[in-house]
Amino acid sequence: MHFVLFSRMNWITSLLIWVLATAQASPDQAGNPPLLVTIPAGIYRPLFRGRDDLPEVEVGRFLLEDAPVSNDDFLKFVRARPQWRRSAVRRLFADSGYLRHWIDDLNPGNEPDTLRQPVVNVSWFAAKAYAAWRGRRLPTTAEWEWAASAGFLGPKGTNEVEFKQSIAGWYGTPSPTVLPVVRSGRPNFYGVHDLHGLVWEWTADFNSSLVTGDARGDTGIERQLFCGAGSQGAQDRDNFPAFMRAGFRSSLKASYTLHNLGFRCAADFPSKAAPSP
Repeated sequence: MHFVLFSRMNWITSLLIWVLATAQASPDQAGNPPLLVTIPAGIYRPLFRGRDDLPEVEVGRFLLEDAPVSNDDFLKFVRARPQWRRSAVRRLFADSGYLRHWIDDLNPGNEPDTLRQPVVNVSWFAAKAYAAWRGRRLPTTAEWEWAASAGFLGPKGTNEVEFKQSIAGWYGTPSPTVLPVVRSGRPNFYGVHDLHGLVWEWTADFNSSLVTGDARGDTGIERQLFCGAGSQGAQDRDNFPAFMRAGFRSSLKASYTLHNLGFRCAADFPSKAAPSP
């Protein structure tokens, strides 16, 4: 009798452990972490440029994550780096809105898709710290724009009517209260999701119109070099979404957090990225 009861309790305990383990690892909850995909070298033409700026910037081949960083990804980071938890972060590095959509320091929320939604309300400092923790970095503006210029079917999205319509639709629609999950959008030609249509994204040199294409040379964070003198020096006056991105970036400071501003990581090619923690 005691043996049967003991065996039954062991079986129930094992079942509970299995249920908890599979619930924590469920791809419906956490999804897959961002993967690095190769973006080929190319020429980026800055939207704005000064009298002495080059009209074209060479962008070397690099690696870019295929999706924005999710709440689940960022949760792993704040667990490993307590100084970046909501209650501990210094106001110098993030304003009062930092992770305000989370329930508490280690709980992004209880809705079914919360962990798979892009992390937002994160400052540039926090995004940069996360990227360093992953052994990666933030993409430069030139890299981000070059990758984002690809369409669904080819490397030049301006040649695709469907691609241009999808971008225009997103830029003309307010951000939803509940964000879709990462990778919910159609991938572009390089296999990168959500460069358009989900959230705005931090870049390494977000507040500068002088872009080198090399993140190692973009060390300033408060250079305030954005040229806001209208579209007189613009390279493509019909690219309204690019104007919106340029204007949006110029309005930011490194400590700002917004409900529709997230980020993704990049790495040099060949990748020097460390294995995921």
